[in-house]
Amino acid sequence: MPRHASPESQDAHVASAVDAIRRILHALRTSATKAEARAGVTGAQLFVLHSLAEAPAASLNELAARTLTHQSTVSVVVDRLVRRDLVIKRRAPEDARRVELRLSPSGRALVRRAPQVAQARLIDGLRALPRSEARELARLLRQLLRTMRATREPAEMFFEERGRSG
Repeated sequence: MPRHASPESQDAHVASAVDAIRRILHALRTSATKAEARAGVTGAQLFVLHSLAEAPAASLNELAARTLTHQSTVSVVVDRLVRRDLVIKRRAPEDARRVELRLSPSGRALVRRAPQVAQARLIDGLRALPRSEARELARLLRQLLRTMRATREPAEMFFEERGRSG
């Protein structure tokens, strides 16, 4: 805190930041709830489906990069979608170690009737920031995580429950 700033102004900035975080989480939670109610999938699953609706993925790593998620996390979500016959997963003909991913006909139909996902709006909003501001925001959020001692928390997809079978 700058020496000339009063504690009240620091509290006002903290309150404003907490309010913004609450609003972001509310938007994400509301989006996930709508996905569950209208499409029968989690918000994270719908986010992956929307990504595959834009274009099939040549690999899990490509899909992880497109969803800004770790490969192991997106793999769990994809496996659930494959079990529900919403995504088709097949070995790449030229490299059997790699899997190609695309929507099944029922996956395409679900995306057509599903609501937009807040994760995509969040990512679009962050990408719209000037590069220097996005870099500074990322730095400040990492600093906040260190202060909270939360750097070891898993960075999973929003509102994708771990043991969930769906």
